[in-house]
Amino acid sequence: MATKKTAKRSKKTPKKTGKRSVRRFDKDAAVERAKKIWPLLRKQYPDAKVALNFSNPVELLVATILSAQCTDVRVNIVTAELFKKYTSARDWAEADVDEIAEDVRTTGFFRNKAKNIKGACTKVITEHDGQVPRTMEELTALPGVGRKTANVLLGNAFDTPGIVCDTHVIRLSRRLELSTNADPVKLEFDLADIIPKSRWTLFSHLLVFHGRNICKARKPNCPECPIAAHCPAAEKPDKW
Repeated sequence: MATKKTAKRSKKTPKKTGKRSVRRFDKDAAVERAKKIWPLLRKQYPDAKVALNFSNPVELLVATILSAQCTDVRVNIVTAELFKKYTSARDWAEADVDEIAEDVRTTGFFRNKAKNIKGACTKVITEHDGQVPRTMEELTALPGVGRKTANVLLGNAFDTPGIVCDTHVIRLSRRLELSTNADPVKLEFDLADIIPKSRWTLFSHLLVFHGRNICKARKPNCPECPIAAHCPAAEKPDKW
C-alpha cells in the first residue's frame, strides 16, 4: 500500500526572465541635468551650428533633404556646385527630375531625393509665392520634409526654436537620461518639455557636436568628456 506524502510543498521561486528592471524616468532630475550640462557644452563648443552650408532657406531645404542617410561633409561637397546651377526654387521646380537625380547621385537614394526636392520646390512656387514657408505645419506638408527637416529650417533659416533629433541627439539624450524614447518625434517632445524654448536650436547643435567629437556611438571618450560628472552612463559600457 502506497504511503501518503506528508512533506510540505516548498514555495516556488520566481523564474528568472533575463530581463533588466526598467528604471523609471525622473523628469525633475533630467531638467536639473540639462541645466548643468548647458554651460559646459557651450564652453566646449562655442561655434556650434548647423553643419550644412547654405545662404538662403531654399538652399537649406535642399541640403537637408540631401542629408538623409548621407554625411554633412558629402552634402556640402555636392551642394558647392549644385547651388551654382540651381539658384532658386523655380530652377529646381522646372528642372528635369532625372537630371537632378544625376546631380545628387553621390548623396545616395538619389532618385527619391531628386523627386522630393523637385516636388518641394514646386509646392514652394505654386503655394507659397516662391518663399519657403515658416511654420511646422506648412513645412511638413512639403514632399520629403518631416519634423526633423522642418526643425532644421525653423531653427537655422528662420530663427524659430526647433529641436532636431538626429542620431547623435537620440543617442546622447538616452545616455544622459533626458528621455527614454528613441523615436525622434517622441524624443523631440520630451526634450521640448525639459529644455527652455529659447535653447532648443543651440541645444541640438551642442549635442550633435558632442556626439561627433566625444560621445561617439561605439566608444565614448568619457575621460575627456566635460559633462561626464553629470552623465549616468559615463564609464558604464552596459548603458551605451
